[in-house]
Amino acid sequence: MKPSIPKGSRDFSPQEMVKRNYIFDTIRKVYQSYGYQPIETPAMENSETLMGKYGDEGDRLIFKILNSGDFLLPFQNPLDKAFLDWKIQGQGIDKVGIYREMAPLISEKALRYDLTVPFARYVVQHRNDITFPFKRYQIQPVWRADRPQKGRYREFYQCDADVIGSDSLLNEVELIQIIDEVFTTLGVPFIIKLNNRKILQGVAEFIGAPDRMIDIATAIDKVEKINVSGVYKELQDKGFTEEQIEKLDDFLLLKKPAQNPKSMDSYELAIADLKWLRDRITDDSLEFSQPESIDKGANQLEYIFKSIRALNLDLSQKIEFDVSLARGLNYYTGTIIEVKVDVSKCKSEFTSSICGGGRYDNLTGIFGLPDVSGVGVSFGADRIYDVLEELNLFPNDIVASTKVLLINFGEKESQFCLKVLKDLHKAGISAELYPDAKKINKQFEYADKRNIPYVVSIGEKEMESGRVALKNLLTKEQIEIPLSDLITHIK
Repeated sequence: MKPSIPKGSRDFSPQEMVKRNYIFDTIRKVYQSYGYQPIETPAMENSETLMGKYGDEGDRLIFKILNSGDFLLPFQNPLDKAFLDWKIQGQGIDKVGIYREMAPLISEKALRYDLTVPFARYVVQHRNDITFPFKRYQIQPVWRADRPQKGRYREFYQCDADVIGSDSLLNEVELIQIIDEVFTTLGVPFIIKLNNRKILQGVAEFIGAPDRMIDIATAIDKVEKINVSGVYKELQDKGFTEEQIEKLDDFLLLKKPAQNPKSMDSYELAIADLKWLRDRITDDSLEFSQPESIDKGANQLEYIFKSIRALNLDLSQKIEFDVSLARGLNYYTGTIIEVKVDVSKCKSEFTSSICGGGRYDNLTGIFGLPDVSGVGVSFGADRIYDVLEELNLFPNDIVASTKVLLINFGEKESQFCLKVLKDLHKAGISAELYPDAKKINKQFEYADKRNIPYVVSIGEKEMESGRVALKNLLTKEQIEIPLSDLITHIK
């Protein structure tokens, strides 16, 4: 058998893992500095926990786990197969209907699709042990039965931070600070896009489809992939009228009097856009009911923009209001956030989201704990990795996990080196002793391939003199120093 792995999954080499851990450690450090606490949840959840939380398209991407045992054995029987065929054809039940009937019987569990729904389940299940508001972070893999392509995998890591049990907009402001700190530390040029689901709900009311906000959000969430005409075609296929689509066009493209973005910073531009929305819904010449939800959403966004501006963060030209931002997940109810690489600041063709999130007001209500509001963001570690690789942003010194290699000259010398190795470890220096007394060139080759920057040679002569040979493989410089100065010199 030729060894292989499933499409959309990957092996990671030691060099890749060092880089991935650099991303995880950076995000974890920022989370902890803001008081977020770590949790973990199982890789698999009960199917009923996940199904129905992500919309029809999301539900189709959930990996279902076949129950243990021979649950499918009866369906191998020709008589049972004939019965199924009869039920499909004779009873007028299509194959999708049969699948939906059978799925819960043969698959009671599923791999988690994201970390937010399992978190909501965790909160309800452990509510007596949690102090609200509860700030948690979680760094774990998730799985989606998606078509693998650049920047999109079937198994990938998410790095989530959520605050639950508080409806204060200060939480959104804090999460934006976290986004800024993480990407600034990593050196990634970024753009933060903000919208509010209440605005989208108001748009749905405006076009006369108040109960179809999710359909509208799901369609316009694809605007960058299929462009505006593709969005309108999808809405037509879903039964929206030409008149409704024409009204939607007015908001989707945010048609307003021309402004000169160069004359104002991103905060002023966002607030001007929000004012245009408010003026639009109070325009007496328009024959439609004035949806209050647009005003509520605009007020919330204006508060966030003004609060961030007051912090004097270097976010001017890095943050914007985007009325077409929808975030396709069903559970969002307020602020929605998406972060992308600012391709105008770098030579990058990476257009996928590298971070996203938003406010959800009643996700825990599905599990029996109503009226508990939460908000969170999720960093896509795998996409961030791809961006750092593409832009060559990984620090050079994170590739090597070992800083010092001690050359092995033989049994007597290696016994001496074990004591030196112990002292290096106690000083917090990662070091190793080559295990075999092979040719010196072979040991240096090993250090070179492992990107180990320092090699220490301690032979019989060095043991007697108390001086060691230290070679820097990066500069090719070799010096002799007292063994007692080795740790200080390397540090």
